[in-house]
Amino acid sequence: MKRMSLGLMVALLALAVVSCSEPLTTRETGAAIGTVGGAAVGGVVGAAVGHPGAGAAVGGVLGLGAGALIGDQIQALQKRQTELEKQLKSSQSELESQRKELERLKKESKEY
Repeated sequence: MKRMSLGLMVALLALAVVSCSEPLTTRETGAAIGTVGGAAVGGVVGAAVGHPGAGAAVGGVLGLGAGALIGDQIQALQKRQTELEKQLKSSQSELESQRKELERLKKESKEY
């Protein structure tokens, strides 16, 4: 029982460290979810072999690492998507500007 409590405390401590007053980044969210999920799975597996606390602690650590890696990859993809959206808006703005200039030139050529 003490090991289970230790595993739960480790998971809660990891969650508290990751949490802050500002909104969590995708990487931090992934790490938190991975820690809690890993600790839960580790606790279940550990209970099956008679060591739920150790299982929860190991699962929490592994979940933290995996969750942070996955969250980091998702965060990188989100950043790239934001950059592409900015480029698209810029291109659309330039295209609209050129379309207006073309219309103006067509009107001028008809006048002459």
